[in-house]
Amino acid sequence: MFTRAGAIAGRGASDVRLVVPAPGHAEQEPAAWWRAVRSAVNEATTSVDVHHISAAALSGQMHGVVLLDDRLRAMARAIVWPDQRSAHDVAALMAELGERRILNVCGGPLATGFMAPSLRWVREQRPDLWSRVRYVASPKDYVRLRLTGHLATEPSDAAATGLFDIRGRAWDTAMLAAVGLDHDHVPPVQACVAPAGTLLSKSAADLGLPAGLPIITGAADTACGLLGAGVVLPNTALVTLSTGAQVALPSEHPVVDLGARSHTFCSALEPSGGASAWYRMGALLSAGLSLRWLRDSVFRLPHARAYERMVGWAAEVPTGARGLLFLPYLVGERTPHMDPDARGVLFGLTVRHQRGEIVRAVLEGVSFACLDAIRTLEVGGGQPDRVVLAGGGAQSPLWRGIIADVLGLPVHPLATREQAAVGAALLAGGGIGLLNPSEAAPRWATTEPPVAPDPSRHALYQDLDATYRNLYRKLKQEFPRLRDAERSAEELGS
Repeated sequence: MFTRAGAIAGRGASDVRLVVPAPGHAEQEPAAWWRAVRSAVNEATTSVDVHHISAAALSGQMHGVVLLDDRLRAMARAIVWPDQRSAHDVAALMAELGERRILNVCGGPLATGFMAPSLRWVREQRPDLWSRVRYVASPKDYVRLRLTGHLATEPSDAAATGLFDIRGRAWDTAMLAAVGLDHDHVPPVQACVAPAGTLLSKSAADLGLPAGLPIITGAADTACGLLGAGVVLPNTALVTLSTGAQVALPSEHPVVDLGARSHTFCSALEPSGGASAWYRMGALLSAGLSLRWLRDSVFRLPHARAYERMVGWAAEVPTGARGLLFLPYLVGERTPHMDPDARGVLFGLTVRHQRGEIVRAVLEGVSFACLDAIRTLEVGGGQPDRVVLAGGGAQSPLWRGIIADVLGLPVHPLATREQAAVGAALLAGGGIGLLNPSEAAPRWATTEPPVAPDPSRHALYQDLDATYRNLYRKLKQEFPRLRDAERSAEELGS
């Protein structure tokens, strides 16, 4: 919860369990989302007069799918973004409709976990369930349905389904037909600041909020995160270092990467008045995950203050980790390689290297991967002159400095970790006329003092970056051989 000036007035959080009913499957209970919302809202309003709340808006995870019956009830667990079951369906849709058309219409390649291939999987594998589907919805839109009784969506979440024309900002008839749907099965699309209804009495009682509270449509989590971080112009990139990493760059026009290495999605803003109504995004799979791997599988450290200790070791090592390089492809990689077979590599090991060099190489390797993503986003689009850094990795002064030196750009660490919630609050204020979200966003975003790149370290990293990129090119053909060898060994072992 936020004041009209952007200060936090109340905070609440509640986890939702990921259900894995089979290898490669990832699901969540829609009812569990509602329980989590109720718990988080009750916690956030503990010391707040709820009658002073002016409006609410939503942010939520992208790509997932909720199947609804003719009474708007969830029919099964939602398939959510980490799900991998639809690899065959991705390939089939790309072949049927053509990669070039999908890239131009949807803004990027389809991927497992996206709504489009997940729906095709349900149609092919669960015809009993498919025959009763009346509507489909994204996760946050289901929660809003519970709040207001009305089903709707907006461009940022719709663009993440693989069923949406990012230029026309409307559902694409051919994409819908390819998964067995028509326009009657998908929610109407409205602006992120559009009123979506008012809070139902029953839901108000659950949440401890006043009935009739205006509910504003909201946006997807990354779109809200950009807004909440104050990243609304093409000169600024948002780098988020969490388990994975995201690199996002606003755009005033829909620029599509025909190399299929990144995605272009609709932002939370409308294409009027020069607003950045789109953003380009590169996804990296193993940022903080690489450090977690070191902590748990290599060093086997107790969790308490483990990362602080590891970064302390790295801080004692000079730039470049004494010639040690790390490719952070522990679970494959998306941007820029889109290669599920890619593997992590520690290159240049000698007897001189110890734990500090290894940790520093990991921090630097993830930073080189971020540079790879920014280079990919710059092709045909804008070129940022500054970076806002968010996520858990932004809390490390050492990692901030490495990112600045590798990218050669000033880094502005975001002071709050709730940027998606900030973005939703800005949309709520915009929806009731209290503010202009794109103008208020830079004022609301709180950053710590910027970290400037050091020219000499940047020059050294440029040399190392050339080796970093060549490593993947030279090893790419070997990764599938390792995959096949691993599978053969597992079969022998069983």
